[in-house]
Amino acid sequence: MADRLRGKIAIVSGGATGMGGAASQLFAAEGAKVAIIDRNGDASAATVDAIRNAGGIAEFWVADVSDEAAVNAAVKGVEDTFGAVTVLFNHAGTIVIKPFLETTIEEWDWLHAVNVRSMFLMTRAVLPGMIAAGGGSIVCTSSISAVAATPMEVLYDTTKGAVHMFARAIGVEFRDRNIRCNAVCPGFIRTPHGLREVSELQALGVDVSDAAIAAQQGRIGEPEDVARAALYLASDESRFINGAHLFVDNGFTAI
Repeated sequence: MADRLRGKIAIVSGGATGMGGAASQLFAAEGAKVAIIDRNGDASAATVDAIRNAGGIAEFWVADVSDEAAVNAAVKGVEDTFGAVTVLFNHAGTIVIKPFLETTIEEWDWLHAVNVRSMFLMTRAVLPGMIAAGGGSIVCTSSISAVAATPMEVLYDTTKGAVHMFARAIGVEFRDRNIRCNAVCPGFIRTPHGLREVSELQALGVDVSDAAIAAQQGRIGEPEDVARAALYLASDESRFINGAHLFVDNGFTAI
């Protein structure tokens, strides 16, 4: 199939690289008009070029998705360019890895802003147009870290726990307005983010060796593994799935 998002207007926050970049390209290949909102303008431009070269339709907006004014301006730009957004992939996020007792209040506030406030701002900005358009699908990137704690990741794990419940609660509140909200929850994935996480955890003495990852989830995941899961949740194929958490971890959290 190559039309699972035909007629959809899709925003991918953090859609320039990694899992977000893979999702941007897959969503476009499946027929969506894709709007990337990312703070990395060069990488966004490169992904948009790749989409266009493959025959897709895409634009990008540079914005810090933890900033209210920047988010509102970017979403207005998307709506003015493409129309009401009917798919939102809240993917933007990052990580802080360090011992809990060395974590600063500035880091605590910053990571909650990037990982959690960003989803509040993006969703709030998109919902009025999505409701007016008759409904849509919202997908939020959570993590196995929402339910499987890792040493040196108390801050990160806490943000992903919040994302877990944010997706569920939005799904419940807006179900009667034909809007679904689900979370995709990756395990260890071969992205700059994922490889940095592995490197920094190993430096702090946490066993995330190749052997450990193989024991927990068979292999390291690829960005496309997560993009395909997000596509399913974004598409009408999952029209009766709402408030769910789809783990993309090859059984990591099932053990």
